[in-house]
Amino acid sequence: MTEAATLHVPSGNPPPVTAHLSGRQKAAILMLAVGREKSSRLLKMLHEDEIRDISVTMAGLGLVRADLVESVCHEFTRNFESADGLVGTYETTEEMLRKALPEDQVAKIMDEIRGPAGRTMWDKLGNVQESVLANYLRNEYPQTAAVILSRLQPAHAARIFALLPEDYATDVMMRVLHMETVQRDVLDSVEATLRSEFMSSLGRSAKRNSYELLAEVFNNFDRKTETRLMASMDKRNHDDMEKVKALMFTFEDIKRLPHESLMRIVNEIDRDKLPLALKGASETVRKMFLQCMSKRAGSILLEEIEALGPVRVRDADAAQTDIVGTIKNMANAGEIDLTESGGNDEIIP
Repeated sequence: MTEAATLHVPSGNPPPVTAHLSGRQKAAILMLAVGREKSSRLLKMLHEDEIRDISVTMAGLGLVRADLVESVCHEFTRNFESADGLVGTYETTEEMLRKALPEDQVAKIMDEIRGPAGRTMWDKLGNVQESVLANYLRNEYPQTAAVILSRLQPAHAARIFALLPEDYATDVMMRVLHMETVQRDVLDSVEATLRSEFMSSLGRSAKRNSYELLAEVFNNFDRKTETRLMASMDKRNHDDMEKVKALMFTFEDIKRLPHESLMRIVNEIDRDKLPLALKGASETVRKMFLQCMSKRAGSILLEEIEALGPVRVRDADAAQTDIVGTIKNMANAGEIDLTESGGNDEIIP
């Protein structure tokens, strides 16, 4: 094989079939056929992983018969000859990748290709008004609703759960907890039903912990909805609800944290939201925050809380949720440990 090799294919009967060759083997043969100069330009356009895969395959080809090279070239030109040119889409790209790569790798690549622009089905659903999606889900089987809600952001899912009938919402939650890895054909069916344009999060082999998911959903409920659905879930399955509660972290759970962790938290949170958050907090949590401040700063904070006057519970809940979100981000970054205990076992009546 020389650098003068080209992709010219003579007319006549098609060369032998190349069905026994993998896509990587065909790509490697084509690279060899076009020669070093042209293949080097092609390699510069490929990802590092693709270059490695083709290189490994190329090194293991050994002697390739001339008729097989011709057959690969013929297949290439036959598939890509079109008067209308080529049309590359997310769907055709994903379909091609699925023939060569595992499902989880395909999903990761497609996520990177699409980027964070909200092009996936689940991103689009995240922009749908809660009441609209809740009304739609009311008429769906609970299992279908569980598949959909488990793939939304917890805050969005929480607002939708709050609008659903209590028995139905509880049924959906139970299905979320015990849902096995969703099969591809089921996800395809959901996609068709929702009439989505693109897919990216479908068919992933990795399954998120359902108890963690539902714990985050509960963390985003307002106080009234949380109490109502927690009681309903507890009646349905006490053990499951206890597992969910163990994974939840609420504003009142701050009293379990050591002083050192709370000091770091005070330095990171939005101080403008702290008065409103503490307005609806227990006296114990309020005192813990004051202990992390200077006497002057603490006095100012108490004055700000007093100046608020009566506030709506949902406003105080929203401020607390924002601070809890900051705390969780700090925990995920390894800055604090939410499993640590400050030794405060005081009971708040």
